[in-house]
Amino acid sequence: MSLARTWAVGVAGVQGAMVEVEVDLAPGVPTVVLVGLPDAVVRQSVDRVRAAVVNSGHEFPLRRVTIGLSPAAMPKQGSGFDLALAVAVLAGVGVLRRAEVADLVLLGELGLDGSLRAVRGVLPAVLAAARAGHRQVVVPADNADEAALVEGIEVLGAGSLGQVVGHLARNGARLVPHVRAPGPAAPPGPDLADVVGQAAGRRAVEVAAAGGHHLLLTGPPGAGKTMLAERLPGLLPPLDEQSALEVTAIASVAGTLQPGDPLVTRPPFEAPHHSATTAALVGGGSGQIRPGALCRAHRGVLFLDEAPEFPRAVLDTLRQPLERGSVTIHRANGSATFPCRAQLVLAANPCPCASAAGDTACTCSPLERRRYQSRLSGPLLDRVDLRVDLPAVTRAAWLDGLAPPEDTATVARRVRDARAVSARRLAGAGCELNSQVPGRLLRERWPVARSALTLAERALERGALSVRGFDRVLRVAWTLADLAGLDRPGSEQVAEALGMRLQRVAA
Repeated sequence: MSLARTWAVGVAGVQGAMVEVEVDLAPGVPTVVLVGLPDAVVRQSVDRVRAAVVNSGHEFPLRRVTIGLSPAAMPKQGSGFDLALAVAVLAGVGVLRRAEVADLVLLGELGLDGSLRAVRGVLPAVLAAARAGHRQVVVPADNADEAALVEGIEVLGAGSLGQVVGHLARNGARLVPHVRAPGPAAPPGPDLADVVGQAAGRRAVEVAAAGGHHLLLTGPPGAGKTMLAERLPGLLPPLDEQSALEVTAIASVAGTLQPGDPLVTRPPFEAPHHSATTAALVGGGSGQIRPGALCRAHRGVLFLDEAPEFPRAVLDTLRQPLERGSVTIHRANGSATFPCRAQLVLAANPCPCASAAGDTACTCSPLERRRYQSRLSGPLLDRVDLRVDLPAVTRAAWLDGLAPPEDTATVARRVRDARAVSARRLAGAGCELNSQVPGRLLRERWPVARSALTLAERALERGALSVRGFDRVLRVAWTLADLAGLDRPGSEQVAEALGMRLQRVAA
């Protein structure tokens, strides 16, 4: 019998799927047949595996070699199958014992010299292996810290095919189970104390952080829009274990993990350029489907500076993912689903000329201003809870300010306390934040007194608010009540929430 089996993992989106690798050696003209819906990268692995096996001191079989990747109907993508193919071939020719590799999971790309190179998506792959009941996985040494994040599975880090073969054949140095060392503490992010003045902007980012609300900042250049957006992630609580693994898995697939300490514990911050395409912003690609900036910002902040400069069609692709918290990208050969529960922060100038002096020096006509502002579509803006106009920073605020502004740590404590209050209220409702509560549930389970809703109802009657907008005003009002330590929003909180939603630069 010349049939050998081992295991690899395919990754679709941020989910891993076990792939059984079978190698059959039969008499006939020397050739290699690879079946199981491999993409171009996997098909080319045959040549990499052949060279790696020979350069590691072994002979590649001069027989008809059939390699099957099961399940056959699942598309196989990427170079992470190389090591499993090589080990299965060596087990087929008798260099390795078949029983030794039958339950082993192997991940990694092979160089022509037999070196083992890091691949993307190791964390979701090892998570899938652990869920499938496997107890040991071999990964490239550069991926060992990432793989060791998964509990309940033994991780062996190797630098070459020769080391793996020596370990399995017991005629070389044994691979030692990898133990992840704690990485260095992440440097502190930018501090909110750097933002001088802009009381409305500081209040807006605090409310956005406490309730998970989307935010639009409008104002002239130099008003502090970018500074405020960059400091929003510092106000968010650190990621819990489950969220950290989700964010790290996305970063692993995207190839953005930092060396040394792969676990992402802080909310991510993504700020794509306004020339970004739909695939860059949401995800996609012509080959393997990759997460876009929205997905990489999962559990964090997606900041779109100069938002009206983005193509309108690109911005409108955010509408459904922002509502659902996930995006599914379909291609002819498969689909991938990515989580994308991120906070959206938009920054915009009031007009095309973007005069720092404000309206007094603006050269734009009313038509140009309306056309510029209309680049942000109504359906997208309807999903933004907070819309705040930032005036230019005055000389008095910049040079003569007496009281130092609050720092990030002080505001973050208030945000943490407000989130704890909302978490207790929302327990059992299937929601984590005020911004996620369905409107019907909000009105039925936590009604606000009609006397407090007078202004919001008037805005709804005259068309200034949509029904969706009315629900979003209620959500923001609850966040304001949580920050103020109130049991229920009053007319003051509803009025402030309404003001934050209806603020717009005058055309």
